[in-house]
Amino acid sequence: MKTLKIASIFLFSFFMWVPTNSLGQEMSAKEIIDKADKKNRGETQQGSMQMKIVRPDWERTVELKSWSKGDDYFIIYITAPAKDKGQVFLKRKKEMWNWVPSIERMIKIPPSMMMQSWMGSDFTNDDLVKQSSIVKDYKHSLLADEEVRGQLCYKIELIPLPDAPVVWGKIISWITKDGLNLWKSEYYDEDGFLVNIENAFELKSFNDRTLPSRVEIVPADEPGKKTVLLMKDIQFDKPIDDNFFTQQNMKKIR
Repeated sequence: MKTLKIASIFLFSFFMWVPTNSLGQEMSAKEIIDKADKKNRGETQQGSMQMKIVRPDWERTVELKSWSKGDDYFIIYITAPAKDKGQVFLKRKKEMWNWVPSIERMIKIPPSMMMQSWMGSDFTNDDLVKQSSIVKDYKHSLLADEEVRGQLCYKIELIPLPDAPVVWGKIISWITKDGLNLWKSEYYDEDGFLVNIENAFELKSFNDRTLPSRVEIVPADEPGKKTVLLMKDIQFDKPIDDNFFTQQNMKKIR
């Protein structure tokens, strides 16, 4: 009995002094990124969005629908303006395609073009179809806790793994502690120069989760330029067959 009492006192003292992260109560940087990414993607995602491209002397608005399934499948269908309506972009595993109905041509987008502007916006092809994985292709380090636009955030640095098929030399992301939303990101090139700043705004309920409904991409060294993506309607985890994401379906989708 005396031995049991001593053991109990020892265990109580041990757990009183063990740091909370040793007990698994704190998430690692990779776990934070993974949870935020899964919340943002869902098992599947489909919805409608509006993209506004802002330049110093003009603006352009693009309406679109999108469908995605995990990391491997993604389709974007342009619904407006009229001159672009019907264009479809497909990512299927490691390949990306563009169907242009006005010339009835299927164009394969090579990896070398993933950093190219998408539809004249400040998003790249990689941004739109998420060719690279922020979970699998990067090493994650928790830098600090910082407040950004009223939200206390985890500040996390993402450095590409050797030979990872990524377009950025470094990413720094701020993820809200309340809700694990991607709230801000800075994208750097291979030489360490800041290229784009991404900010999220206006939390809104979409089915079973709350997410930013407006995302802005601002080029770091081009004043007066930005691209604004507005999430109008999004549904998560509705079953989508893999066969939906095919070149044949690109020509039929509406």
